[in-house]
Amino acid sequence: MTQTIEQREKTAGPQARVDTWLADFEGALAARDVERAAAMFATDCYWRDLVSFTWNLKTLEGRDAVAAMLRATLDEIDPSGFRTSEEPSEGGGVTEAWIEFDTAVGRGRGQLRLKEEGAWTLLTTLYELKGHEEPRGKGRPRGAEHGANRERETWSEKRVREAAELGYAAQPYALVVGGGQGGIALGARLRQLGVPTIIIDKRGRPGDQWRSRYTSLCLHDPVWYDHLPYLKFPENWPVFAPKDKIADWLESYTKIMELNYWTNTEATSARWDEGTREWTVEVERDGQPLVLRPKQLILATGMAGKPNVPAFPGMDRFRGEQHHSSAHPGPDAYAGKKVVVVGSNNSAFDICGALWEKGADVTMVQRSSSHIVKSDSLMDIGLGALYSEEAVASGMTTEKADMVFASLPYRIMHEFQIPLYDQMRERDKDFYDRLEAAGFDHDWGDDGSGLFMKYLRRGSGYYIDVGAAELVANGDVRLVGGQVKELTADSVVLQDGTTLPADLVVYATGYGSMNGWAADLISQEVADRVGKVWGLGSATTKDPGPWEGEQRNMWKPTQQESLWFHGGNLHQSRHYSLYLALQLKARFEGIPTPVYGLQEVHHLS
Repeated sequence: MTQTIEQREKTAGPQARVDTWLADFEGALAARDVERAAAMFATDCYWRDLVSFTWNLKTLEGRDAVAAMLRATLDEIDPSGFRTSEEPSEGGGVTEAWIEFDTAVGRGRGQLRLKEEGAWTLLTTLYELKGHEEPRGKGRPRGAEHGANRERETWSEKRVREAAELGYAAQPYALVVGGGQGGIALGARLRQLGVPTIIIDKRGRPGDQWRSRYTSLCLHDPVWYDHLPYLKFPENWPVFAPKDKIADWLESYTKIMELNYWTNTEATSARWDEGTREWTVEVERDGQPLVLRPKQLILATGMAGKPNVPAFPGMDRFRGEQHHSSAHPGPDAYAGKKVVVVGSNNSAFDICGALWEKGADVTMVQRSSSHIVKSDSLMDIGLGALYSEEAVASGMTTEKADMVFASLPYRIMHEFQIPLYDQMRERDKDFYDRLEAAGFDHDWGDDGSGLFMKYLRRGSGYYIDVGAAELVANGDVRLVGGQVKELTADSVVLQDGTTLPADLVVYATGYGSMNGWAADLISQEVADRVGKVWGLGSATTKDPGPWEGEQRNMWKPTQQESLWFHGGNLHQSRHYSLYLALQLKARFEGIPTPVYGLQEVHHLS
């Protein structure tokens, strides 16, 4: 008696089960039998596609969404060659497999999770375009031109010529505004893909974004999480890199990767020309005006927008110093001074800790609850399986770790995070008891899912404790809760009448949406057309619904043609720069890129 597909899968081992599913799935796609393909997914299913099927970053939830996407894209994408790239595994009723496949124009990788009912999660990603592969491995450039040639142009001469011509005699195809880790990572990808690109930054040296911050700043994420594309940190690199060490690394990276990086350059205005399908961007380079005409404009100004500087009554009459945390120079000048830090997240804690170490009298004003996780616990429980020395020793690569992280749809990611933070809560119970006894208003996120979900949903509301939280817990840094009513000539006054004498007030009050940069550079109309940048639409605190399924407007097409946003932490800058670079490369080469499910606008900022 002939077995059904479902019966065969039940009795087969993991490899056979996956092979059967992939073969049947490919057969359905080849026959353009959308209903049959969608029926191969579980009722509760998630297909996350990074560019390969949708020319977008898009998550399909449920069979109907899968079917709708396939109807719209199959003829253009023409997928084939689905296969495993390593032996599948099985556990807890789920079969997991790493897969590869082809499309009409590119090659893809992904991850499949099968349950008894069918595919539970599917990740598909584009990693290269056929005929436009990066020059690596056997395709690496020769470097030297052997033989005798009186017209020979050396490597250095080519670099000098390119630097002299690009932006003047020749226009860049892509202009990246912002030369931090995001702009640098994207610039490196585009360089390898042969897309003429200029990165501009108003500062004097690559890495000055880090050098200019407060002196105690260091990365809170561990080294294994923070590599840049192509060039990993050396094996003796510190786990948590100090800011100036990161700055020097970024500066060296721009030289090694031969990026066209313009320092002392500021974009003053930009406008899109519907007729020529290009941007007109006015810049000042070393004080000289210049007009650039790129086809693609990328704002790589970080995941945060402009600093949120509050407007408290009396700020104009305060006689001491006051500044936003982004402009804080460090603690050295404030020994013996009374300092009030308004805020209770990452920057606030770092600044409070550094000021205390220099002998300042520090008070933290907590206006709303924050989530704190101890760094060691986050590393061991939250990151250890993917980004750690133990993970490396077990064979985990950065690239595979990135794919594992990407394979979990945002809709259900919190379900995987909650148990981890439950473990951290138990492990560090004494710490949390002392912190809350000191009056700190602590939370674990709206649903107990902790730091990563807070970061993805709102980009704020947390601190990775590298020591400063202990100062609050034991009272070395005074803590007061409440809202600021006003400033006097020499104090900060809270709504309940509490008066805090101050020589310095630091506003660690966060940042706005990235589309604020678009409003300043282009227009408010374009910023509103694009809408809010960052967040998932989770309907949790500071992340209003409706549900959007992916990060708003990040690394993908926006409602403004040829305007893109790129940034995030070092992990995101590394991983998602690939998908943004491939989207730009395809457009540069004239490859059709019909976008499925273009981001809708529900919130302006």
